[in-house]
Amino acid sequence: MRLEGVLFFPVTPFGPDGEVAGETLGRHVDAGVTAGAGGVFTACGTGEFNALGPGDYTTTVRASVAAAGGRVPVFAGAGGTLPEARTLARTAAAEGADGLLIMPPYLVSAPPEGLVDYVRDVALAGGLPVIIYQRNNARFSPAAVAELARMPEVIGFKDGLGDLDLLQRIILTVRESAGPDFTFFNGLPTAELTVPAYRGLGVNLYSSAAFAFAPEVALAFYRAITSGDEELTRRLLTGFYKPLVELRDQVPGYAVSLVKAGVRLRGLDVGGVRPPLVDPAPEHVAELEKIIAAGMEIIGA
Repeated sequence: MRLEGVLFFPVTPFGPDGEVAGETLGRHVDAGVTAGAGGVFTACGTGEFNALGPGDYTTTVRASVAAAGGRVPVFAGAGGTLPEARTLARTAAAEGADGLLIMPPYLVSAPPEGLVDYVRDVALAGGLPVIIYQRNNARFSPAAVAELARMPEVIGFKDGLGDLDLLQRIILTVRESAGPDFTFFNGLPTAELTVPAYRGLGVNLYSSAAFAFAPEVALAFYRAITSGDEELTRRLLTGFYKPLVELRDQVPGYAVSLVKAGVRLRGLDVGGVRPPLVDPAPEHVAELEKIIAAGMEIIGA
């Protein structure tokens, strides 16, 4: 299983009754895969993993797998308490997911050896390929990642921390033992803004939250950065991604709720976010609409 291209993290739609809208999610995922996503990561951060109950999770994974239809790999988030994470891993496997993204454990901070045990237990419970997610309280040492990389189930590492010194040391350590096939990718919020820096470390894959609501812009950026079109890359970073990040940083949680608002602006009613997140204020939605329009104008769409 090889991930490539732009990695798509769909939102999780909620209907008027507050329940997961599986049919709407299927349309969302199908549209993303048809547009050119290289992989689907469902029930993860952008998909409000933190707010999903067991039934929600099952519906989300099932709908995403069905909509992808085997065209690209589908990874599902798994995390929380260790018993919960094991259960989710088994559910994802039963619903046909191709792999897991191991989300950071909640609340507690733990030493690297504890994180190794956590990832190992969840990986073995589901029996699926897993990607480690380094973010917030889940901070791995180079030795810890190298130890996990020796497990056949552990195939990749997503960095959402942004410590490039640590990441470089992790990459060098893992490459010595796991070889070139182990996958690294940039998982910072609005990752495109830091893609040039990560590519300097040899990390070319990245997750794209913007792809969920502006796939045309996200794919244009991907083509520009991979083809060496520095002018278009600069224009998109300056005219679309920079203002998007500046808007995102105004309110905690906007990294998710702005994406969901963007999907609504593009014509798919995916509902609002669940607490503790809040939906964007009307003036921020209006600003987001202008940012999307600016991105479309840059690419001539």
